Amino acid sequence: MRHKEVIQVFNLVYEFKLKPTKAQVVQFEDWLEQCRKVYNYALAERKDWYKSRSCRIDACSLRCEYIIPPEAKRPNYASQCKGLTAARKAIDQLRAVQVHVLQQTLKRLEIAFVSMWEQGHGFPRFKKPGQMRSFVFPQLGVNPLKGNAVKLPKTGWVKFRQSRPIPDDCKVKQARIVKRASGWYVMLTLQWDLDVPQVMPHGEAIGIDVGIKHFAAVSNGRLFPNPRSFKRLQSKLKLLQVRVTRKRLGSNNRKKAQAKVSRLHERIKDTRKQYHWKIAHNLCDLAGMVFAEDLNLKALAKGILAKHCLDAGWGQFLQILEQCCFKRGVYFQKVDSKKTSQICPNCLTETGKKTLAERTHHCNHCGYTTDRDVAAAQVVAIRGLAAVGHTVKMLSEGKFVGIPAT
Repeated sequence: MRHKEVIQVFNLVYEFKLKPTKAQVVQFEDWLEQCRKVYNYALAERKDWYKSRSCRIDACSLRCEYIIPPEAKRPNYASQCKGLTAARKAIDQLRAVQVHVLQQTLKRLEIAFVSMWEQGHGFPRFKKPGQMRSFVFPQLGVNPLKGNAVKLPKTGWVKFRQSRPIPDDCKVKQARIVKRASGWYVMLTLQWDLDVPQVMPHGEAIGIDVGIKHFAAVSNGRLFPNPRSFKRLQSKLKLLQVRVTRKRLGSNNRKKAQAKVSRLHERIKDTRKQYHWKIAHNLCDLAGMVFAEDLNLKALAKGILAKHCLDAGWGQFLQILEQCCFKRGVYFQKVDSKKTSQICPNCLTETGKKTLAERTHHCNHCGYTTDRDVAAAQVVAIRGLAAVGHTVKMLSEGKFVGIPAT
């Protein structure tokens, strides 16, 4: 009996800055507004259905009631797509938008509700004018790329700045158009039908501990400074936001002031992301195995140091580090983060809690002394090597070598 060969699909997203014409910019703006209206209408339809099921049977509210027949089913992606088809026949503005773009907007709402049910996210909110900043073309035609231009349905050829070469052996599956303060961008999803082998544990191992005083501490003793991208420009951002509040609502001067605030936010975001990629490549140069803490980022974002934790962007950094390790053939794994700062990495004895002011680890049992964050990173490396079935050998210079257990 012959078995079918299973070919895995490998996707990458390439981002380029668009150079649309004035007519194409007007079309993109109109499509974003139509997508926003479809999103809000579909959300209102779902919200009304939920409210009609939350009222009491034997009593009416003093303010209002949502009366929907009991046989009416819960609105979902399939039913709302049928309603969209009927609405496109009656509304010319919707008919001007490519149908798959509007369907992807409904799917975006469906994903938001699934995230609310399964991941504990908040209830989806209505979008104000200007808050819808992207739409998706899930399907492109044959040969959608030609030089430095991409062919979009109902739009035609749109030029972009080709900052990196696009491989010839890939398929362009979809395109997302994104509006930012610095201009319009296209995110092309490229697909290869190939089997990518998983990276296996090998070479030297390092553990990293992220923090506020030092952005990252490595088990070999290296410390990366925290750039504090938001805090460094917070005063300038506050000044620009005050200028926005002093402008008349709806005026062109207010729009110009808001554009300056958006550009500064984008500058902060780009600076932080560039620094994350720089550290990720530096860590991949140090070892063949990288271990990091599996942090509860939601809890950290609600604590007393929430602003500093969000400014550091640990969640984005760990995602970038995982991508960078996969691209460069470095093994990456997250380990348990409990009590990493309370255990001595030399004798594995619990030393007790430390206050935030205590920046030095000193073990009363074995006398081992080092930086607090470096000690936590060494504990992370030990746990990571134990998770992959390696015994630990600690060298005098603080490097960890994983020896496969026999």
